[in-house]
Formats: sequence, structure tokens, C-alpha cells
Amino acid sequence: MHVRAATRTSEEYLSRQAKFESNARTYPRKLPLAIKRAHGIHLVDVNGTSYLDCLAGAGTLALGHNHPVVVAAVQRHLAEGAPLHTLDFTTPAKDEFVEALFATLPEPLRSRGRIQFCGPSGSDAIEAALKLTKIATGRRSILAFSGGYHGQTHGSLAMMGNLGPKANLPGLMADVHFLPFPHGTRCPLGCDRCDGEHSAGYVERLLRDPESGIAPPAAMVMEVVQGEGGSIPAPDNWLRRMRRLTEELGIPLVIDEVQTGWGRTGTLYAFERAGVVPDVLVLSKAIGGSLPLAVIVYREELDKWPPGAHTGTFRGNQLAMVAGRETLRYILDQDLPAHAAAMGRLLMERLTGLQTRHPFVGEVRGRGLMVGVEIIDPATTGPDGHAAYDGARARALQQACFERGVIVETGGRHGAVLRFLPPLVVTQHDVEQIAGIVGEACAATAGVATATHV
Repeated sequence: MHVRAATRTSEEYLSRQAKFESNARTYPRKLPLAIKRAHGIHLVDVNGTSYLDCLAGAGTLALGHNHPVVVAAVQRHLAEGAPLHTLDFTTPAKDEFVEALFATLPEPLRSRGRIQFCGPSGSDAIEAALKLTKIATGRRSILAFSGGYHGQTHGSLAMMGNLGPKANLPGLMADVHFLPFPHGTRCPLGCDRCDGEHSAGYVERLLRDPESGIAPPAAMVMEVVQGEGGSIPAPDNWLRRMRRLTEELGIPLVIDEVQTGWGRTGTLYAFERAGVVPDVLVLSKAIGGSLPLAVIVYREELDKWPPGAHTGTFRGNQLAMVAGRETLRYILDQDLPAHAAAMGRLLMERLTGLQTRHPFVGEVRGRGLMVGVEIIDPATTGPDGHAAYDGARARALQQACFERGVIVETGGRHGAVLRFLPPLVVTQHDVEQIAGIVGEACAATAGVATATHV
């Protein structure tokens, strides 16, 4: 006998999901809810419970759920009888999207750039960037960074810092060489405070060393703010030195802005803060206005691949293009990057204030509305000489926040970082409410013993 869907509880939906869906599913294991309605930063599950969404589609929902400008754009497109899917044929919607996107880019990408529409995920765009740079340079080595995250496909997974997802997968892309990424108080080279200078010097000496063992690279691939790695921002001076070094050595610089692009970090693009320009810019998430879309934009000198070198059936998602175009217009009209910077500062200030009452609240870091809180065991020293990571407590805090109506993700080393990615339209009232609930969660878990620390 069939049960009407409207009468099922979240628990029943989750049970059905566990029965039919893959063992690889992730979020429902940590955040067990079945979503019924969503608007802005607010979610309501089928039980009628409300949540403040600080995950926002892993940063996809720049304007939150069902923003009126996005809904109206999609409805207009449908009402006009315009196509929904066009492979890589051009359309007025596509042309308007490209024009709006290029208008936001720095020189020389704006006037002499090329764009490739990829499959709908950021991972596919990363794969396109790898193909592009390897074909253009005739080289095979790729430079990546510890703590980096670029997706879950063959090439992108090979560049992942986290060993867990790739531990049991033989045969990943070869010739990936990992470099140290500056890490605030936890310098990978053992400095007391990591300002990026030692890391930059190490990378430069390595790449100029004829005995380094690294063949001339096809690309250096990086995030300006590492997301899944724990909301770690790169120092501006370090990024400028990486740009200067790659230019001098003729190495294309690929900047992955899949999660940071379109206002997330307080500027429209995260690389703008340091005043650099990448050779290849990788975009997804926010650019589709909550719908699947991914592109790479690159210098025309790299455009040496032949027709069909990178294709994808769903690179012609017209609804995503119109939703993305209107999202970008709204972001610019409302100056949401500046708003994200202000709200991010307020959120970090409130979260930093928890340190005095709860010693397990470690470094609070990030840029704009890409914020991370490191959870530590202050009584235990880790192998890096700093307070040990406490992933078990981070998970307990995530659950305590969830029980109080705030959805946050964990990430970073040992899963010990609480990550906040609320929509760019989050209000001051929302931020105060989020920080207050995190404080309640800290108080509720303060006496809870945690597992082993690392």
C-alpha cells in the first residue's frame, strides 16, 4: 500500500533514502532532514522544523533559496518558449550571459579571453583546465597545494589534499606535485606565524632547481581561499609571488574560484584582492544562479585545443544561464561583495568572542562569508607543535547546532573546522542569531569528552 508523500515524516524519507540511494551519500548522514520549503537563508523540513542554512548548496546559493529575481528570470524564459538545452549552440540567453560575465573580468581576460562551457560541475571545469593547459604547453606535470580541493573526478581527485577520498583508488592522474599552502598559525614549514614568505621562497627555490625532480609544469592549480581544506585564505603577498613566479617560468596559473567566485569572499573574485590575474579562471556554483553551470575563462594564447577536445551534453543549460545572469546583475546592483565582507567581519567577530568562554574554539578565519572555526583540544599538543585538532568535538558541535536550527558543515584537517557559507544576502539579524546558536552549542557540548585528538 502506497503512503501519500505529504504524510511522511523526515525520518521516513531518510529511511527511504537509505534504502534506495548509494552508500556514497554524505550530507543526510550528518544533517538528517528532508527539505520541504526553502526561501533565502531559511529551510523548513517536512516535519515543519525551521533551519538557518549556512551551507547554501556548498556555496552555490549566492542569493539564497528561491530568490525572486532568479525565480522571475526562469519563469520568463519558460513563458517565452525559449530552449532549455542547446549543447554548445548559441542563443540570446547564452550571449547575454557571456557578455555580463566578461564585463566583470580584469584585463586581459575581458578583452582577449575565451570561454569554454563545460559539464555542469566544477570538477568538469577543472578537468577542462587540465586538458587546456597540457595541450597548450605540451607538458604533463601539474602543481597543486596541500589542503586543496578541486572535485572528485580523475584529475581533480589527484590534486586533492585530503587523502581519505582517494586512498583506495589506484591509477589517479600521474605527475601531480604538491606544494605547501600558507596556513596562518599552522605554517607547513614550521614558522611561528605563516605570512607566506617562507612558503613562497620554498616554492621558488624548488621550481628553479634543475635537480627538483619536477618536469616543467603544464599548470599551477590553486584556490585563493581553500574551502574544503578549512577556510584558509592565502596571504596577498604570497599570491602575488606565485603569479610573478609562474609568469617568469611560463607556467599557466589556474585559479579555482568554484566556491569563491561572485562575491563570496568580499570581492567579486577572490584573486582581485591581491591584484593578480590568472591565466585560467574556473567558475561554477554561484554562476548558475542555483542551477548547474560551469565554465573556464582563459587567455586566448592558450586556445590551442582542437574542436571537440572537451565536450559535455549539459553545457547548454539555458535556465542556468538566465538565472546566473540575473544573479550577477543583482550581486552588482546591490553591491553584495561589500555586504558579504561586512557580514563576514561581524560573524568572525562574534565567533572569535566565544574563545574566552570556550578554550576549544581555536582560530577563526576566512574572507567575507567563507568563514571557518578551528576546533581544538587546548590540553593536547599535535605533531605540528600546536593545539591538537579535535574533529570529534567539531562533529558534536555540528550536531548541537543542527538540533538548535543552524546547518553548518565541517571540513579541514581531521574534519575539525566548522565551516560557514551562508547566502550573500544574510542579514545582520541572521548573523547575530547564527552566532548566538553556535554559542549555545558550545555551552551544551563544553563538558562532553571527545575521542582521540590529532
